[in-house]
Amino acid sequence: MIIIAMGKRGLFALMLALLVGPLLAQQSPRQPIVYVAAIEGPVDMGLAPFVQRVLDEAKAAEAAAVVLKINTFGGRVDAAVQIRDALLASSVRTVAFIDKRAISAGALISLACNSILMSGGSTIGAATPMQAGQGGAVAQPAGEKAVSYVRKEFRATAESRGRPLLLAEAMVDADVAIPDVVEKGKLLTLTTEEAIKHRLADARADTLEAVLQHEGLAGAEIRSTAPNWAERLVRLLTEPLVSSLLITLATLGLVVELRAPGFGVAGAVGLSSLALFLWGHWLVQLAGWEELLLITAGVGLLALEVFVIPGFGIAGTLGILGILAGLVLSVLGPEPTGQLIAQAAVRVGISLLIALAASIVLLRFVTRLPIGRGLVLDSGLLSAQGYTSASDADQRWLGRNGVALTALRPAGIAEIDGQRIDVVSNGELIDASESIQVVRVDGNRIVVARLRNA
Repeated sequence: MIIIAMGKRGLFALMLALLVGPLLAQQSPRQPIVYVAAIEGPVDMGLAPFVQRVLDEAKAAEAAAVVLKINTFGGRVDAAVQIRDALLASSVRTVAFIDKRAISAGALISLACNSILMSGGSTIGAATPMQAGQGGAVAQPAGEKAVSYVRKEFRATAESRGRPLLLAEAMVDADVAIPDVVEKGKLLTLTTEEAIKHRLADARADTLEAVLQHEGLAGAEIRSTAPNWAERLVRLLTEPLVSSLLITLATLGLVVELRAPGFGVAGAVGLSSLALFLWGHWLVQLAGWEELLLITAGVGLLALEVFVIPGFGIAGTLGILGILAGLVLSVLGPEPTGQLIAQAAVRVGISLLIALAASIVLLRFVTRLPIGRGLVLDSGLLSAQGYTSASDADQRWLGRNGVALTALRPAGIAEIDGQRIDVVSNGELIDASESIQVVRVDGNRIVVARLRNA
């Protein structure tokens, strides 16, 4: 009776539930997904976008965890700070699998992860900031300001993950002493067993499978990731040696182009090198709108000085300072210290000096090379053939006085002995109606100066 009262549709739904329900109940839960990314080699600014992309992809895929396989001696502090911030802000569980070493910047990245596991024989620590030596000199510890900043970054990171604070600080500052762990005057570096003993690391794991087993993710779907071509290119462009070379090529190309008529290969190489430098540093958030505006304004002022304003004065000086300031700011990261600013200025200055020296040599000796002789017109226009550098009629204006009919900035029109003549000032700006005097005749150019005693 109950079945009849349910009707045909109700009976069909009941039968479907009885048949399909057990099948659905027997289905296994969705296999967890784990992303694996390697942190190897120098920690540079190009590494931060890669880590951020991995975290974003893992979140979109609802992954159970991201495992960072770390084996690095360190690198840039600002790059490590960017990665640290991304790890702390991510909602995806992160695991640092230290396989061999996590030194300096690698230690900060490890501390920012939810879990730290280390393979046998690995080390973590030795994170004091270093100042690169100039001219091949040995790197030296950075100043107190830089050490204090990095020390607090380590402490704040350890605090956010519930790890021993003094251990984190002792990795950066040799003045931090911990009884039975590290004495004053020495930086802290821990082996695998020491890190586990002092609760800096969670456990030992010699393989990725052991890491997943410890995290309760055995049998998870592993998605290994690596930097794509764009991220590899950005890492290359922001590498200090390559970026310095780009600055040199950009300066060399632009200087040669400004000294040569028209627009050719030198200008294209210079602009392309400058664009690559700015593009790479823009993507890693070293260069922003301020740096772009400074460099663009500097190039514009230099072009104005060369093509419009005679001589070399305020515009040219401001242009050089603008370019220099923009390039220096483009290689600095967040929280720059006086020492880092000085290093960046020296690095950019050396690149510019090399470019200027190379441009002088190139412009002087290129015409002596076979390829250079093909670019220069070497035929003579002899006076015996009727060619002269200046018209004999123009020579008669030499020493004559007149009045500027238009502003001479530097070219314009003047009236001399009742005739309108095209003239050029000798570098000064002369307003209309001012008295002038012809001081020389260069080819077809009649050069005038303001008449001082007028």
